[in-house]
Amino acid sequence: MIITAFGGALSATLGVLVGGMVTRRVQERHWLRDKQLRAYEELFSQYARFMMMLRQAHLSRTPVDVDWGAWSVSLTSASLVAPLAVARAIDAFGRAVSVFLDAVSTRDPVANPVDEEILTEASRPAAAAHLALLNTIRRSMGRSLEDLPFYLGGTLGRHPEGTEFPRDEPPSLAVPDGEAPERLNRAG
Repeated sequence: MIITAFGGALSATLGVLVGGMVTRRVQERHWLRDKQLRAYEELFSQYARFMMMLRQAHLSRTPVDVDWGAWSVSLTSASLVAPLAVARAIDAFGRAVSVFLDAVSTRDPVANPVDEEILTEASRPAAAAHLALLNTIRRSMGRSLEDLPFYLGGTLGRHPEGTEFPRDEPPSLAVPDGEAPERLNRAG
């Protein structure tokens, strides 16, 4: 009787301890995933912001003031919470963006602007690295997210990097067979 009571108490205590550890791990994973998503969103936000600002300034010959501190903070913040594969992709992305910045941010958009051709060519490495980083992040988030053959937003220019279709051929707006939303199938 005492052994049975002791065994029951021990089992209950072990159950509480194991349950607490599992719950804590799950909460830590959720907390980390939330931090990662916010950091990645800010990184892509800063990137899209300065890419658009620099392109617009050079093409319209207007002054530009980019907050490079925010870009640096977003790189650092994302790398703090990123798994190793994502951190490596962030590093490669940062180096590719530097190619663009070396060609564009060192020139005065009013007195010595860069033309569309140079903007596009200089952004090609960043476009390829943008897509690689995006897919590395997607893979780190879970197996259910497939790699994308394209990106949306961020890098601008008429180049094939990060696009599923050539820029001079707009994609069809038709929905491929089997991909029509169920609600459209019920309409009628």
